[in-house]
Order: sequence, then C-alpha cells, then structure tokens
Amino acid sequence: MLLGSQLRRLRETRGITREAAGYSIRASESKISRMELGRVSFKTRDVEDLLTLYGVTDEQERNSLLALAKEANVAGWWHSYTDVLPNWFPTYVGLEGAASVIRVYEVQFVHGLLQTEEYARAVVRRGMKDAGEADVERRVALRLERQKHLVAENAPAFHIVLDEAALRRPYGDRQVMRGQLQHLIDMSERPNVTLQVMPFGFGGHAGESGAFTILGFPDSDLSDVVYMEQLTSALYLDKPEDVAQYEAALGELRRDSPGPEESRDVIRGLLQLG
Repeated sequence: MLLGSQLRRLRETRGITREAAGYSIRASESKISRMELGRVSFKTRDVEDLLTLYGVTDEQERNSLLALAKEANVAGWWHSYTDVLPNWFPTYVGLEGAASVIRVYEVQFVHGLLQTEEYARAVVRRGMKDAGEADVERRVALRLERQKHLVAENAPAFHIVLDEAALRRPYGDRQVMRGQLQHLIDMSERPNVTLQVMPFGFGGHAGESGAFTILGFPDSDLSDVVYMEQLTSALYLDKPEDVAQYEAALGELRRDSPGPEESRDVIRGLLQLG
C-alpha cells in the first residue's frame, strides 16, 4: 500500500494517466489502479519500468522503492492469523508494524496496543459473540503479538488520546478493569508512550467523528496513513489534504486534554473508585 501510494504520487506528478502507465508495463489501467491501492503483488520488472517512465533516475530513490517492492511481496508474521481476521485488518497490522510514529484517538475502548490480555479477551468476546473459544484465543494472541512492537528496541513513538468513556466502559469484571487501568499507568511511563485522557468535563471536542489512527513511517518519502475502522470495512487515507485534517483534529485534542501526568492522575482516580 505504501509503495502503491508512492507510485501514484510519482505518476500524478508527471501528469501520466493510468492507461499510459498500464501500457508501459503491458497491463491494463485497472491493474495500475490495483497496484496504487496496494491490492496486488508487485513484479520487480514492472516497478522498474514504471520508475523509468516516471523519470526516477536517482539510484538511491530507485533502490529504496525497489526494496519496498520486495518487502511488499513477503508475507508478514500476521498472515498466519488471517483465518480469524476481517479481510481489511492484515493491511493495518503490516502498516502498524512498519510505523515509526503512531498517533491515536480512541473512544470506545482502550487501544489494542495498550490492552491487557484479560481485557483484550473481554473485548474480543464482546465483538465476536458467535466465535468459538479457539478463534477468540487466536485474536487475543495476535493482539499480544502486535504489542511487542511497542516495547521493542526500535519501538515507535506512540501518542494516544483516550476518551474518558474508554476508561469507564467496563469490559470484563472489576478485577479486569483494575488491571487494565494500572497497565495504562505503567505503559504511560514508558519513554516512547505519551498518553492523555480527554475528560467528560471538557464537553464537545475535535474527536466528534470517532476513533482514528495516524501512522507515520521512517522513510520521509512515504506518506502518513490515516486508518479508520468501520463495522464491515476500514478506510485508509493517504492524500495530504485528508491526513492534514486528522492531524489538526488530533493536535486540537492533545491541546485540549490534560497533560500526561495529569492524565495519569485521572486514571489513578478511576482506579481508586474501582
């Protein structure tokens, strides 16, 4: 998907139509469209020909994009879980694992990267009421595997604004919620994690459209991606004008929320109430 985004940007910058691009690699316009959306695998020769057509002659830039093409064709560890995942979610897991900066607004429940095992199990069971226990456990295992990225040596910077509703809405019993609140306090003290709580008392705020995630990548040539999950699908936005609006909304949410230490105090208060 990241490679497709870059190829689309290069094509549009040169004013080349999808039809012309398809002709250059002996393919249809629809295949170029699928490539740019990241929905097909990439042949090295096709990428080389497109880069030539788009006037990319710098060796370093070509090699970077060709390396990305090779990576795009390698199945990630998460592909072994595709039998229990909706078809749009493996793409997100791959992007999340490649991100160097993850910025989030969450309102319904605690974000998956910060969930305890018991809380995650309660969330999955609530969302997959007809699933067997084995499928539930595989979903939980995937969530725990994703969390390793957040505590790895080269962990991404993780900035999250949690709506107070996510902290008060019970998933699991009292003990599960207490464990989850304490885990949030502990994780918020990690150097790569910045956690803020948007309190009920603030009233209306910039997160009115619901939860979203903004993923940033170490290669400056790669566009940020906004991810929004829906009931039966997900949206991936990478156009600068779209990303900019979500960045502005998250910036406003962060400015309007208490800082990290005050937010920890909010969570400590809820822990005492529980």
